[in-house]
Amino acid sequence: MSVALVRPSRPPLAASRRRRTLALAVITTLVATLLAAVQAAPAQAAPVLLSQGSTVTASSQENGGTAAGNAVDGNGGTRWSSAFADPQWIRIDLGSPATLSRVELAWEAAHAKSYRIELSTNGNDWTTAYSTTTSAGGNETLTVSGDARYVRLTGTERATGYGYSLWEFKVFGTRGGGGPEIPGGGDLGPNVHVFDPSTPNIQGKVDEIFQQQEEAQFGSGRHALLFKPGTYNNINAQIGFYTQIAGLGLNPNATTFNGDVTVDAGWFNGNATQNFWRSAENLTLNPVNGTNRWAVSQAAPFRRMHVKGGLNLAPDGYGWASGGYIADSKIDGTVGPYSQQQWYTRDSSVGGWTNAVWNMTFSGVQGAPAASYPTPPYTTLDTTPISREKPFLYLDGNEYKVFVPAKRVNARGVSWDGGTQPGESIPLNRFYVVKQGATAATINAALAQGLNLLFTPGVYHIDQTINVNRANTVVLGLGLATIIPDNGVTAMKVADVDGVKLAGFLIDAGPVNSPTLLEVGPQGASADHSANPTSLQDVFVRIGGAGPGKATTSIVVNSDDTIIDHTWVWRADHGEGWGWETNRADYGVRVNGDDVLATGLFVEHFNKYDVEWYGERGRTIFFQNEKAYDAPNQAAIQNGATKGYAAYRVDDSVEQHEGWGMGSYCYYNVDPTIVQEHGFKAPVKPGVKFHNLLVVSLGGNGQYQHVINNIGSPTSGTSTIPSTVTNFP
Repeated sequence: MSVALVRPSRPPLAASRRRRTLALAVITTLVATLLAAVQAAPAQAAPVLLSQGSTVTASSQENGGTAAGNAVDGNGGTRWSSAFADPQWIRIDLGSPATLSRVELAWEAAHAKSYRIELSTNGNDWTTAYSTTTSAGGNETLTVSGDARYVRLTGTERATGYGYSLWEFKVFGTRGGGGPEIPGGGDLGPNVHVFDPSTPNIQGKVDEIFQQQEEAQFGSGRHALLFKPGTYNNINAQIGFYTQIAGLGLNPNATTFNGDVTVDAGWFNGNATQNFWRSAENLTLNPVNGTNRWAVSQAAPFRRMHVKGGLNLAPDGYGWASGGYIADSKIDGTVGPYSQQQWYTRDSSVGGWTNAVWNMTFSGVQGAPAASYPTPPYTTLDTTPISREKPFLYLDGNEYKVFVPAKRVNARGVSWDGGTQPGESIPLNRFYVVKQGATAATINAALAQGLNLLFTPGVYHIDQTINVNRANTVVLGLGLATIIPDNGVTAMKVADVDGVKLAGFLIDAGPVNSPTLLEVGPQGASADHSANPTSLQDVFVRIGGAGPGKATTSIVVNSDDTIIDHTWVWRADHGEGWGWETNRADYGVRVNGDDVLATGLFVEHFNKYDVEWYGERGRTIFFQNEKAYDAPNQAAIQNGATKGYAAYRVDDSVEQHEGWGMGSYCYYNVDPTIVQEHGFKAPVKPGVKFHNLLVVSLGGNGQYQHVINNIGSPTSGTSTIPSTVTNFP
């Protein structure tokens, strides 16, 4: 979203030797020939650990604390153990074929006396790579050979009366045709700025970056400001476009500012509706005047923050603002949204909340106002049904790691207060640290090698799809890292596997039309991921604005149980390279998977449907939308006999769906006479339910006839008053 009512204008190696004898000449020639042969041999990849974090299944488990996944979690203190019977098996799916070289087993006292290591390319046909009938347990290193995707240990005779019990089951090998090894870890590149309390002139450096980024709405600069644990005095970190500020502690209270992290709108004459693409996370603030200002609109998350005071979400002067998102944060004082049109807060704690304009939605928030829609328009759910917080970078001593929080069910309040947070720490050496200039081929080779991805701040042009095929892969961006597909490819595809985490990056459509920009699961995906879903968090999409861009559909979710946690999918309405056909993008988000949950879904300005939902049992908590400003006339948006395409459409085949706190706005400024039939369309069935819907005509630029289907009063006039429906059907 850009404005509430009116669009303001935009500012050979060679060597010479003397031959002494014929014999010496012959020997020299022989040696040179041999050396040339050695140098010409292709580099061979060293075997790497392939199994860690992979999908694992087993014939049985002793109890709830001895799951199969414990054998590949990299933690020597957790184990898989089976039932007390023979035979038993544990199977690892490596995600893609690999050339295997060894297996390492770390047995608990209850080990196997007789077992086999078996390999398979398809999970059905097995060959034995190793077998023994005299194992003594302990730590075993086994040489194996073969190409396989699946590795199975089958125990045929136990050494004790207990089951089979493994601390770790490690599989080593190579992928990708034996190319050179891609190293994990390394430095974080020139656009990650790391501070500690003794760093000189912190304020000066932060101000320098803000001056570069304050008005750079479509610029190429990307920055991450990372603060080591400690206390920082007299800091006012103003945060501009494409800037991330974060603490490097495992807990927000480890990094404290006696000062502020500020977003205001002075650059845009007090209008905050274009304060996009920035973030704050994992810090504790003691605001100088008692209240911190975070006056943002879309794609500006405030995560994992502790504000020991109040939080003001409006710009100085209380100009327009169109946010926003808070998660896993604790605000000791009162949150004042003031002029904010809408806001979503999840799994947090607030000391109070002052007001609402059109749509304030809360789930799992301690201290949230009571539900009272539409007067005032508060939508309040006591808990969030499923959530998993965003992965984040932190320092463990002097070693960088990424913490991946565990999934929560029926969450309420922050995840980090009052004890150790459940989750997994992954060392940086298990990430390919992506820096500017990296190619898609190298990125894919790193993924195939079993590495996760950490995109450092920058803009990455790719000429082939980034394929995430391994379960539990983490793809984490710093500083709003941006991926641009140059030749019409899909920027990223995720296989139908468990537990992939995508977080913290922007996909920007290229000038050649892409059929899709992000696909989660292939068409027809059907695996059950309820125990370990894939998640998208702070994953943003843009079509146009920074230059011409086109994509038919931005995000397609085929995998069941996916969590979409805060995304802004935006077809540009200003900047460069925009216009009804210039940045053509018919569909925003299409959900085909079952049991998909969206928490904080922002989708705007698409030529046809902004959101289409085909999967069963889908749920959306908070939706914000504007229809495309630039429709040239009524005919351009006509949908058969229907006037316009709904912002959010549930397919007629769906039996169960539910949504809370959802709004659609129109601002047809090219042709203000355009009429939109409705903002929402859904089948009338007992299992399809909506709560607290609204549509708004901004200043009378276009009108809605209904809210959902043919239900709800029409909007009218220029007074920008919502039409609401509290419950459907």
